[in-house]
Amino acid sequence: MLNKIKSVMIANRGEISLRIIRACQELGVKSVAIYSEADKDTLPVKLADSAVCIGPAPAQASYQNQEAIISAALAFGVDAIHPGYGFLSEKADFAKKCEDNGIIFIGPSADIISKMGDKIEARKIADSASVPTIPGSDGAVTEFKKALEIAESIGFPLLIKASAGGGGRGMRVVESRDTLEQDLNEIMSEAEVAFGDSSVYIEKYLTDIRHIEVQLLADGDSCIHLGERDCTAQRRNQKLVEEAPSPALSTSQRNDLCQSAVRLAKKVKYKSAGTVEYVYDNIDKQFYFIEMNTRVQVEHPVSEMITGIDIIKEQIKIADNQVLNIKQEDIVLSGHAIECRLNAEDPENGFSPCPGTISYYRPPGGFGIRMDSHLESGYTIPPYYDSMIGKLICWGADRNEAIIRMTRALSEMKVEGVKTTAKFHSKLINSEQFKSGNFNTVFVASLLEKQH
Repeated sequence: MLNKIKSVMIANRGEISLRIIRACQELGVKSVAIYSEADKDTLPVKLADSAVCIGPAPAQASYQNQEAIISAALAFGVDAIHPGYGFLSEKADFAKKCEDNGIIFIGPSADIISKMGDKIEARKIADSASVPTIPGSDGAVTEFKKALEIAESIGFPLLIKASAGGGGRGMRVVESRDTLEQDLNEIMSEAEVAFGDSSVYIEKYLTDIRHIEVQLLADGDSCIHLGERDCTAQRRNQKLVEEAPSPALSTSQRNDLCQSAVRLAKKVKYKSAGTVEYVYDNIDKQFYFIEMNTRVQVEHPVSEMITGIDIIKEQIKIADNQVLNIKQEDIVLSGHAIECRLNAEDPENGFSPCPGTISYYRPPGGFGIRMDSHLESGYTIPPYYDSMIGKLICWGADRNEAIIRMTRALSEMKVEGVKTTAKFHSKLINSEQFKSGNFNTVFVASLLEKQH
């Protein structure tokens, strides 16, 4: 089925590692899982064809240890490395190391990762592709005088964003001129420490927005979209619930949004799976580009559920230098899908992480239910990594059925031994605001305030 790729090392852990292993099995490809000392007894290690310990528990010494991963890949003679999401997935230098060592990086080229990972450069590319961008600076801002000029041009409030930031980090809202200089200097210092890059840019801060993104598959020449996902239900800029399609868009808006994402990908001759992220202004009903994620997203299953396309398998085939054999007219959006990111956290105690041993685990099942998780009874959740324990995805013929099915699935699932966010998610998706489809990125915070 594949030409060059006969074996893949998965440079990740948890549910995404397991997801990639399963895709490899279906493609007839051998899988090699890496693991830290804390993950030696996990399901991905058990189900991969081979597994190798890459280092001690801390991520810096294991899952982010580029030299150790490359050395292991060469020792096992793998053809390719799949980075999953997080960790090294958007590190241009890691993609380059793979390339330099004759290993296929399952993702875009190092050059594309670098370009699209620089938010200032990505904004310029978006402008050149006629993709709407939020009013703001047209380059890096390094001094107060320039920041003040921009502020006077577009008005307060402003949002200062680290060029190399992401995942909700490296951002600050500035309400007035009084704090602009101090805020600028502080966010530049924070960006230097967090990302090794002090460059920032400034844009108009939109106060009533949704977060919507478009899933793409591209082979360097042709590009298709798999519709959009709505990721508006967030807490502290971290996504909690994703759904597809968005309940906010009309058919014409959906078409405009998705076509703009395709234009952007074609502009840079994108090659892999990728996601273009936008904010949607609930007030002026316009969408604006914010960034491109040059990797598979946590929430990719909701797009798979409404299209029937296996994004990971397509990503591997593209990395194998195969021409995309799916045309845009082949993509039919069917029904509605919702994903809840389930974490080992205590919602009653500020969502504090709850590592520990799972004494009993019963996944939900039934028609339209998908549970992506590495959990099993007896598994010990380590304290070293993200607290996500799985993703529950439910499909329905329409949004209402998807909500009903998700409610049933959440109540059916049992995780004993640690606290989880399952009950909180059930309350969230059954809140009147969520059910109405009319909400913004701060509605979860409002919901939490009402509960307390």
